[in-house]
Amino acid sequence: MLALVTTAAGLVVFKPGPVRDWLGEPQPPPAAAKPPPPPRPVLAAATSGEAPTSDGIAAEIDALVRDSRVGDLSVSVADVETGDQLYARDAGAPVIPASVTKLVTGVAVLAARGPTHRLTTRVLAGSEPGEVVLVGAGDPTLAVDKKGAYDDAARLDELAAEVRKQLGDVAPTRVLVDSSVFTGDSIGPGWPSDTANSGYAGHISGLMVNGGRIHPQQRSPRSTQPDLAAGRRFAALLGLPADAVRAGAAADGAEELGAVESPPMLRLVEIMITRSDNVVAEALARQVALARQAEPSFAGGAEATIDVLGELGLPTDGIQLSDGSGLSRDNRLTTSLMTSLLALAAGDEHPALSGVFTGLAVAGYSGTLHDRFVGDTTSAAAGLVRGKTGTLNGVSALTGVVVDADGRLLAFSLIANNAPGGLGAAEPLLDRVAARLAACGCR
Repeated sequence: MLALVTTAAGLVVFKPGPVRDWLGEPQPPPAAAKPPPPPRPVLAAATSGEAPTSDGIAAEIDALVRDSRVGDLSVSVADVETGDQLYARDAGAPVIPASVTKLVTGVAVLAARGPTHRLTTRVLAGSEPGEVVLVGAGDPTLAVDKKGAYDDAARLDELAAEVRKQLGDVAPTRVLVDSSVFTGDSIGPGWPSDTANSGYAGHISGLMVNGGRIHPQQRSPRSTQPDLAAGRRFAALLGLPADAVRAGAAADGAEELGAVESPPMLRLVEIMITRSDNVVAEALARQVALARQAEPSFAGGAEATIDVLGELGLPTDGIQLSDGSGLSRDNRLTTSLMTSLLALAAGDEHPALSGVFTGLAVAGYSGTLHDRFVGDTTSAAAGLVRGKTGTLNGVSALTGVVVDADGRLLAFSLIANNAPGGLGAAEPLLDRVAARLAACGCR
């Protein structure tokens, strides 16, 4: 399993074996804004300690999972080494999963595309002199320049320089944008009406810059026509006005004038999970569909994802997907699927799937768990729990892995539906369950 430690430069993820090669040369971590907490092991490799028993786990968490403040709570706890489910409470019941859906999307795209696959944005020659066609490949991280929303992204300014070189003495005259790599609606079924304008998500297109953001900042509003917006930014780099941009396509066999590549799929999955990035998630779900030669739409991505899960031998009975991000309240997953998925990803049979762990938040340290596991009842589990959170109105979820007191690695999935008390009200109790698992040998 992956191991993490804290250093004077902050949290560093060590990716042994093939993961390091898939990611390429690692970038130096950013300087810390303030001194980090004292170093301590974070998800150290699991030992051969004895696995907990079902009765032991029940004794520790039964009272918590039955607390009325978590509403209808579905729970699964599994031993990662054996894959055995050690504790189940409505673990086979399909429930609304919120953003833990991204773990399913991540595993599916790593299995379907592979961790080294990159998305290539191209420019082809148009039918008239000076006309160029910007062809999207579904890369949501594509940037305009070095000030993009995502690290190590492909850049339009570099692509424009390559195109100008290839055109030589021919002046650019028009930019056509081709976003046809994706099809169907740009807003997902079951999404709240304001989702695409919230900054948390946007219209899904096969061509966009900075995840469709109008500005590169994380919470920036998104364009309603991200493909044309990308085309206008590219046109400006070629010295053309905005009205020189329209939708179109190149003729078959058109000359390629330039191309730029996205980060590898492993990095895109990490970005999706670390940021809980909804637009990246929807783009990756469509990559599953494309790999399966299915329709690259919300429906096609969902169907292809379920097919890949089934081929991996995961329990898909009763599950339903409408999107890849978890924004849709039409999604239904089971906690038994989630723990089986994590156990499979941690094993040796499908090493590419281990990339799904690199983006998980670390309790008390990073991501959406950076300010959780800090209270008296949970702080001892800081650094020992890694997980993906999920939050919708009435839904709170935490799914991930934890090292118990004997060094045994456990997968757990906690998904609360119909939770009372407002957005995120059930989170402290979910954290207490995970902290109990970290503290006990549970035998």
